Amino acid sequence: MMSKMIIGNKEFNVKDHTYVCGILNVTPDSFSDGGSFINKDKALFHVEKMIKEGADIIDIGGESTRPGYISVSEEEEIERVCHIIEEVKNNFDIPVSIDTYKSKVFFYALKSGVDMLNDIWGLKHDDAMAKLVKDSKRAICIMHNKKECVYGNNTKEEVLDGIEQDLKESIDIARNVGIENNRICIDLGIGFAKTYEMNLWALNDMDRFKKLGYPLYIGTSRKSVIGNTLNVQPKDRLSGTIATTVMAVMKGAAFIRVHDVLENVQAVKMTEAIMKS
Repeated sequence: MMSKMIIGNKEFNVKDHTYVCGILNVTPDSFSDGGSFINKDKALFHVEKMIKEGADIIDIGGESTRPGYISVSEEEEIERVCHIIEEVKNNFDIPVSIDTYKSKVFFYALKSGVDMLNDIWGLKHDDAMAKLVKDSKRAICIMHNKKECVYGNNTKEEVLDGIEQDLKESIDIARNVGIENNRICIDLGIGFAKTYEMNLWALNDMDRFKKLGYPLYIGTSRKSVIGNTLNVQPKDRLSGTIATTVMAVMKGAAFIRVHDVLENVQAVKMTEAIMKS
């Protein structure tokens, strides 16, 4: 397991600390905050707020990936995200990632100064993406998102093996084109290509995936696994999100991706203080 990861001009100690990635959705239809930050001034104010609350990375998304989402064109996604990336990079000293699976969008995001790719398809959707990441020397988060790995399997072990195998395939794509190890992290894809029970299995056993050798990046914020457990709407899922954050810290995740930065930063600090006492 590596001890450090490079994102932008910053080095992250991924062995002994959990970092918080704040979500900025510049979309009209994201499942919990759609339409809130389309305006540039509102988006920058929210970024400033998240940084003051302790965010270590800002993750910007221009297309909703909620269940049943409608894909937008590359041009529209570029229009939504690139000027926001430029403004964030011009005004704040913080690494910025982009949540996209389209190489053309990532290409223009690079021109705007983005530091990291967050690819929900684990480099398997767009054949040009892996080499673009390698040539750009940017970091990448590789996510599991393959129904064939999980649906139809009967046992928890088979499902977890399927997730692991898919992540290995994506890691091989990255390594075969020459993406450096210290620029890769992996995401179990909570809420993607999984049933409710499978999401719980992946969360409960997330530490098993550390054996793949890469930092864990966990995104559970306000997701349906929390809503289904607590029977609450997205705006009321903070306490459930914090519970998963505490689990992520205890199981050694390096990054968590959240909407509510302050509360999750505090949860990380409290959990780490107890664990290190």
